Amino acid sequence: MTYEYERVLTPASGLRLHLNENTSGCSPAVIAALQALTRLDLASYPDYDTAIAACAARLRVPADWLLLTNGLDEGIFLAALAALRGSSAATVFEAIVVVPAFDMYAACTDAVGGRVVEIPLGRGFEFPLDAVIAAIGKRTRLIWLTNPNNPTGQIVPRDAIRRISAAASGALVFVDEAYADFCRETLLEDDALDGMPNVVVGRTFAKAYGLAGLRAGALVGRPESLAAMRRAIPPYSLNVCAAAALPAAFGDIAYFDWYVDQVAQSRIMLYDFFERRGVSYWKSAANFVLARFDGQPGRVVAGLAARGVHVRDRSTDPGCAGCLRMTAGVTEHTQALLAALEELL
Repeated sequence: MTYEYERVLTPASGLRLHLNENTSGCSPAVIAALQALTRLDLASYPDYDTAIAACAARLRVPADWLLLTNGLDEGIFLAALAALRGSSAATVFEAIVVVPAFDMYAACTDAVGGRVVEIPLGRGFEFPLDAVIAAIGKRTRLIWLTNPNNPTGQIVPRDAIRRISAAASGALVFVDEAYADFCRETLLEDDALDGMPNVVVGRTFAKAYGLAGLRAGALVGRPESLAAMRRAIPPYSLNVCAAAALPAAFGDIAYFDWYVDQVAQSRIMLYDFFERRGVSYWKSAANFVLARFDGQPGRVVAGLAARGVHVRDRSTDPGCAGCLRMTAGVTEHTQALLAALEELL
């Protein structure tokens, strides 16, 4: 079986609530930083010292525990390459993916020649700790975890991550925290990574900071855990615009806090609507909510699109039959989504 990323059509107009993007846009400070770039800046290879220092300070990690990447997607690919490098040439390495999950885990594993081992979430999207540990074998070189999960929005218990790390001492445990900003729960605090030397955390600045178009992410882990990925990354992976944008984005804490609060309010608005309409949904720790529209997900997607609102059909994901994922962003945009849903339903 082969895997690849499911490319989603980008609508020419309308409200984009289908890709978990920041619906407000980046901080005005980012625009000012980009406008300050000169012709010579664009003609020169970028220096990353300021961006690395700002990112390390924001994430509260030592600078040598940090690797900036061209979007978190590049970090995911680097982890797959590291797993390949650490495997025997005589055997195909295995990577465990807890599904449903972001397509890139399986796609990158497959791209470098690894075998994907899928472990489904429970019927209520409970984390399958026992099944993951049981699947760990001598060929396991990589375990992909998303916290919070995409597309369910559910949290992976920290103790579960610790137990997996201990059970898979010969593998890299990649914890994708793309949505951690929206729940303020992260392994990058309170010495949570102590005792887990094989864990690498992935972060993106596309969601809460609104930098999806600039492609900026980071890997965080012990220097020895990042060593294989540092050897594989190109020397100027991050472009000069992204390098200039990161310190500006991290410096505008007020804007960041405002947007995270907007997301929290929007989630509550969605919960209230679904409860009133009798629609099944799952409370989310991320910037989206998954809801089940039994027997009519396609009709709802098409009906919303006709009203200028775009959401993501996740019906084909394991355990997600009939489910749609909707971005929770600025409350004004959530009101527009709910008005369209009310009219449609």
